Amino acid sequence: MSDDDDQTRHDFRDAVNMRPAELEKWLETDESKEVGQKDGGGESTGHQSGRRIVDLLRTKKDDLTESDLKHMRKVVGYVNRHLAQRPSGDITETAWRYSLMNWGHDPAKK
Repeated sequence: MSDDDDQTRHDFRDAVNMRPAELEKWLETDESKEVGQKDGGGESTGHQSGRRIVDLLRTKKDDLTESDLKHMRKVVGYVNRHLAQRPSGDITETAWRYSLMNWGHDPAKK
């Protein structure tokens, strides 16, 4: 692993604040399935990403592939961009929060 790969893993751990089982349970909810960009009416991009994030969280460092690291960087970028667009007011039951949760980040967590 290079220093860049270590930084990617660190940034990913900072961005993803949901545990694998917690994210899996979330991905089963109607709220999770209703948000996000869907190509052709199927599963949203974020929902697909969430399933991959669960796998990544359970993957040992030495078993990560370049494709895994690329997806981890994508997750970090998405979470950071989305957090910068935080709406005002209570975010508890918003599509904004639900979309972030599909990507493994719950902005309502302390």
